[in-house]
Amino acid sequence: MSLTYGVIVSLLCGSIQAQSYDLLVKGGHLIDPKNGIDARMDVAVLNGEVARVARDITDSSSEVVLDATGLIVVPGLIDIHAHLFHGTEDHADYSNGLNALAPDGFTFRSGVTTAVDAGGAGWRNFLQFKKQTIDQSRTRVLAFLNIVGAGMKGGPLEQNLADMDPKLTAMRIKQFPEILVGVKLAHYSGPEWEPVDRAVKAGELAGVPVMVDFGRSIPPLSLADLLLKHLRPGDFLTHTYAHVDGRMPIVNDKMRVEEFAFEARRGGRLLDLGHGAGSFLFRQAVPALKQGFPPDTISTDLHAHSMNAGMKDMLNVMSKFLNLGMPIADVILRSTWNPARHIQKEELGHLSEGAVADLTILRMREGQFGFLDVQGKRLAGTKKLECELVLREGKVVWDLNGLAGTDWDEKGPREIN
Repeated sequence: MSLTYGVIVSLLCGSIQAQSYDLLVKGGHLIDPKNGIDARMDVAVLNGEVARVARDITDSSSEVVLDATGLIVVPGLIDIHAHLFHGTEDHADYSNGLNALAPDGFTFRSGVTTAVDAGGAGWRNFLQFKKQTIDQSRTRVLAFLNIVGAGMKGGPLEQNLADMDPKLTAMRIKQFPEILVGVKLAHYSGPEWEPVDRAVKAGELAGVPVMVDFGRSIPPLSLADLLLKHLRPGDFLTHTYAHVDGRMPIVNDKMRVEEFAFEARRGGRLLDLGHGAGSFLFRQAVPALKQGFPPDTISTDLHAHSMNAGMKDMLNVMSKFLNLGMPIADVILRSTWNPARHIQKEELGHLSEGAVADLTILRMREGQFGFLDVQGKRLAGTKKLECELVLREGKVVWDLNGLAGTDWDEKGPREIN
């Protein structure tokens, strides 16, 4: 029996209406900057992907329904600057050393589903980092590859110009393009531009951006020259609001943002926050924000020292910007879609239908809070973000208050199957 066009349409519409989902996030306020959404929306998940985003999706169509009423739903946060090559090697700093952190214990609870290691490994020891950390983590771990072949081991090893090989660095990045998203230069203390230029060369060969942790030379090399003459559009300066020995600050002694910083931004250079334990001062950040100079990306510079100091975690850093007057949509933009597109991972950082279901549910707490910079200076605030639940590829990996749970029943099963 042949089917008429009307019957076919009716059957198709029925199948759409009967669509079942693995999980439904219902009633939350969705902020998805890539898609221009800042409104109450439901998000349905099927097979690890976003299946549907709509104002009202029927409860009965999902196996699990999460009530997000009064909560904020955002794409999984992306921390573009962290140190995750944790190990126990002596004198190894952030490259298989104790200063770095195993990611899963510090990501999901602060809403982060993707973390980018900022130069812990170089081309020589990346395979160890991949096997030891990346392949073992539920967090999606990406990486900027250090221009130093030995990675970020501190001391003389990071000063070794002979171990800064653009060709071999680029070759390793091309070998793992799904993981390696850029080149990192950090902690070099000499007066030469050669390390910067070698990092940029590696970036050119591999077709990826460069991130530079600049400074330590006495007298300082010109930050204006770094941004305008050596870095390319799409390259990053990290630690935007730092004022450390060996580096010019963005905000000068007259509390004005240097004109070269605005020129660099107009030319496509990117400014990453990179809070860390020594690289964020309210004295830099407050006047910069007032003068229209926010960071392009918000990041933690997470490591064993910063997490217990003024930085703490991604949501604490984001909360600082909320209390400095940045609208929450802009804070989310700089913590999701901006980092994703700037590291050429545009499949991440949004909740478009068909995208991976990395999703974070936040609560906006109101009260009296305090936030510290790296000098121990305190900012009083009334807003603080807290992570309620996180999905990683559609699976619940963090659930602070049991949103995805069911009430226990003393007559229920006593054993775990």
